[in-house]
Amino acid sequence: MAHLLDFDTEKRYKAVVKDTSRLTPKDTDEVREIVLEVKDPAFKCEVDQSFGVLVDAPGDFGNTLHHRLYSVADLPGSSNGNAQLTMLVKRCFYVDEFSGEKYDGVASNYLCDRSKGDEITLTGPFELPFRVPEDKTANMILIGMGTGIAPFRAFIKHIYKNVKDWEGKIRLFYGANSGLELLYMNDKNNDLANYYDEETFKAFQALSPRPHWADPIDLDKALEKQGEELLEMLSRSNTYVYVAGYESIHKMLNKAFANILGSEEKWRLRKAELIAGKKWAEIIF
Repeated sequence: MAHLLDFDTEKRYKAVVKDTSRLTPKDTDEVREIVLEVKDPAFKCEVDQSFGVLVDAPGDFGNTLHHRLYSVADLPGSSNGNAQLTMLVKRCFYVDEFSGEKYDGVASNYLCDRSKGDEITLTGPFELPFRVPEDKTANMILIGMGTGIAPFRAFIKHIYKNVKDWEGKIRLFYGANSGLELLYMNDKNNDLANYYDEETFKAFQALSPRPHWADPIDLDKALEKQGEELLEMLSRSNTYVYVAGYESIHKMLNKAFANILGSEEKWRLRKAELIAGKKWAEIIF
């Protein structure tokens, strides 16, 4: 897994916030959609790439900059010859396990606090571990949680708008605490519904049965419910599995796929084959 120190931050670009809007209701975790215009025509970023945000944040160990990577959440556009990017940002915080103090996430709070017209500093673009397969018959199992929907939304829009005659199956599994927090798959903004008529595309929701009690998201159950089709897809050599979510997603996926394939050993072997064939990729945040 790559570390942020592995990325070149010397080449920097200025970007202006063109729009910022909250996608989630006020009584849920804040997630914002932010649209940026990069003030340099040399900057290009594709759907299977990410970009960095640099924030001035003096630290305890002499570091003065904080660097955070983001996936594009929509097809990159252009304005006045400059790249226009859409990103998703969740306002984050963490609790120190020793002191119990709560600290705000540096980049997420900085970005969520930006207003239209504000200028920020970008780096990149950088390659994502996810790539849109060149083979139009390839199958894709896309599994996202929270803001992990961002790269998959861009993928789906790219495939059905720019790639003609896609033949492989695309199955999207998206998990959130509640229906109100399903980005691009809710009553207010059901952007992904535009592709429900595509013969090769299906999307499935996974929610927490009791979000107010912090019950875990039933992602494993959503996968197992489609177990017969997923088993058939995993039997094929041109199936890709892409995952974007929190650390807890590993346990849910291992449980679900072990049940679908019939045993933990069968799943370990199949996952190893996917990794070796560069058909398994993940972003954990």
